[in-house]
Amino acid sequence: MILAIGPGSGASCRKPHGSARTGIFEVVGGSPTREQALEAGRAAHSAKAWAGAVDHLRAAEAGADLEAADLELLAEATYLIGREDEAVALWIRAHKAWLAAGAGAGVRAVRPAFWVTLVLELRGDQAQAGGWMARTQRLVEEAGGDCVEEGYLLFFMGMGQLEEGDVLGASATLARAAELGTRFADADLMAFARMGSGQSLVWLGQQAQGLSLLDEAMVAVTAGEVSDIAAGIVYCALIEACHDAFDLRRATEWTEALATWCASQPDLVPYRGNCQVHRAEILLLRGRWDDAGGEADQAGQRLAGGPSAANAHYQRGEVHRLRGESELAEAAYRQASELGRVPQPGLALLRLAQGQVEAAAASMRRLLGESDERVVRARLLGAAVDILLAAGDVASARAAADELSGHAAAFGSPLLHANAGYAAGAVLLAEDNPRGACETLRRAADAWRSLEVPFEMARTRSLLGVACSQLGDTDAAALEHGAARRTLTQLGARPALRLLDELAAAQVQRSEAPSAGPLTAREVEVLLLLATGRTNKAVAAELVISQKTVARHVANIFTKLGLSSRSAATAYAYEHGLV
Repeated sequence: MILAIGPGSGASCRKPHGSARTGIFEVVGGSPTREQALEAGRAAHSAKAWAGAVDHLRAAEAGADLEAADLELLAEATYLIGREDEAVALWIRAHKAWLAAGAGAGVRAVRPAFWVTLVLELRGDQAQAGGWMARTQRLVEEAGGDCVEEGYLLFFMGMGQLEEGDVLGASATLARAAELGTRFADADLMAFARMGSGQSLVWLGQQAQGLSLLDEAMVAVTAGEVSDIAAGIVYCALIEACHDAFDLRRATEWTEALATWCASQPDLVPYRGNCQVHRAEILLLRGRWDDAGGEADQAGQRLAGGPSAANAHYQRGEVHRLRGESELAEAAYRQASELGRVPQPGLALLRLAQGQVEAAAASMRRLLGESDERVVRARLLGAAVDILLAAGDVASARAAADELSGHAAAFGSPLLHANAGYAAGAVLLAEDNPRGACETLRRAADAWRSLEVPFEMARTRSLLGVACSQLGDTDAAALEHGAARRTLTQLGARPALRLLDELAAAQVQRSEAPSAGPLTAREVEVLLLLATGRTNKAVAAELVISQKTVARHVANIFTKLGLSSRSAATAYAYEHGLV
């Protein structure tokens, strides 16, 4: 995603055009003069009263054209109340006004031109955006470079390199932009350069260093040192980076800070929708599903189309899926898809809940086969383990769980470690290793509890109950299943509750299954299936274990019972009343 850049706040290779004004001018009686309207507009802008700034500056413009500096103020305020088209037209006017101002003022036209470039590119008007970018580059070159405007140009180029995948090139370009920002004491440029460099490091896998740089960029934002458009951009970039790094703590902290910042400016329109999408995702993890659905709905209405609106619909789909509202979930995922977001892994998990196991498995295999982006794969692998185990493909589930553990170690993310622990425990159960599963799942449950993610903690404890039951510890199994049931009931997680009931029933059936001398309960299950004529592959699918594990059980059955063939094993089962 190419990020916008905003008006700078410090020195340049030109002189500043004026000092900031404070206080909102109030006219007592009669109509204000043009100067009074200008004064009121500038004061409203300084006070972040964006709608008032637009009204007053528009009133001042009725008498005569605004000067370039005031046009920039009007453009910024217009953008911040959500009138994007008007803002672009005003930035173009400001650009032309600076060009017409005579020698030395041409470079000042770079700033509004950047905004025009940005908006056109985000709309997908690549040809027009490229033309404006070339114009800004020419203006910087004509000015001789070595000025703060060159830093903004470098920042924009660096973000382009980052989007194209040239992370090392982007890092070098952004470092030059940071040097110019420091030399000219431009707070916006320094914040942008640190933001871009932080994103580069996160993409390179250096999460700790990258997030540290982004935190540093946020210091200028929270201190009120940067412009408001710059502040919104840095907020959103940091939260996106936290999501890419699976840093739930930072994402939560900065999302709440963004919400507070937005609330402090009632007229503000941009950033609110994106903030609500992030809040919806975090609230969903925290188990506040009603609040998450409300935030997602409001975000979808605010954003009204585009990638961010697609994310809002996806989050709404997640709430419906977890509650078992299949039709509503499917409609939300469809809306997300129509707006450009791949609705996965949510849609595949919905198919699994609907009993369409092969369709879900086919989707996950395709998605994992198409992507080598580690962030994307890390988001898919947990769901892939659940789906592949349901499809009886234990070997592939093991590979997915192992890969997820590797990503968790590389990211150093507690969230990924908890997810990887759950996946590993589920696979260990499928491989008939309840003792190993018990240890792994207990650590995962503790991790989910520490992260305050109740749904995932309940899912993990339900599997932990299965492992305890298979080890013969029925008291511990009852405690784990009871705790999971209470949490899932409070959340209204109907599909997960049904699965919990099925798991508990299966354990009861298993504990009551007939015994055959030295055979374990699992070996009895395998023997019963062999007696019906099933192949090893069919037994593996029925019990959701690997064919290798089935072969081991069959060998153990033959050894313990002194048998040498499947037909002899079948006869034994009938003779001893097991069938």
